[in-house]
Amino acid sequence: MSTPPNARSVKISDDERGGWSSDRPRRGGAAAERPVDVSTRCRVLAPSDTLRYSPGSLLFVVSPSPEQRDKFLTRVLETQSTVFGIDKVRALVSGRVPADQEEDQAVQLLDKAVAKRLEAGETVVLAADTLGAEERDRYVRMAHRFRRPRHVLLLDAPRDQVSDDDRGPLNDLRRRLDAGQLGAEGFQTALRLGGSAIGEVKRVVFRPPPQDD
Repeated sequence: MSTPPNARSVKISDDERGGWSSDRPRRGGAAAERPVDVSTRCRVLAPSDTLRYSPGSLLFVVSPSPEQRDKFLTRVLETQSTVFGIDKVRALVSGRVPADQEEDQAVQLLDKAVAKRLEAGETVVLAADTLGAEERDRYVRMAHRFRRPRHVLLLDAPRDQVSDDDRGPLNDLRRRLDAGQLGAEGFQTALRLGGSAIGEVKRVVFRPPPQDD
């Protein structure tokens, strides 16, 4: 009976090991938990005199002009009790807590109020404080967790009303919205209103479409 040849061993240096094995811990200790994928298909809506969304939705209203945003929401909504925004909460906490804690307290209060309504299946209209995706992501994930519909509405503004700092983020948001790419952020519908189209919107309602007789 022949003797089998000796097995040839190959030494792999530490620099060449790219995988993970049980005898070598992962970098940074325990593996970081991956964020939940909130991406979805996004439908770009056309302007209409009445914008209709499902009850219990999150409607994220973004604009480079807070004044125009607030004026629009006051005009088209049936009730202001659905509107939330960091500006209102900042005013509530101002002077009631140390100045260096006001922003953190305002954010915490806003988060709790929005989460409570979403969990109860109630509509939330969120007046965005910035044009950045980070703020949107915070609340889209909250709505996704409670399985609530998620929509974004961009109120555009003339160039002379947009600050230099906002022009880049605004142009990026316009481009991505028009291309239907905001589904990557978790929005199921997106609408951009500008110029005369803003004034043509008469109502924003949160109720099912009327049934045909």
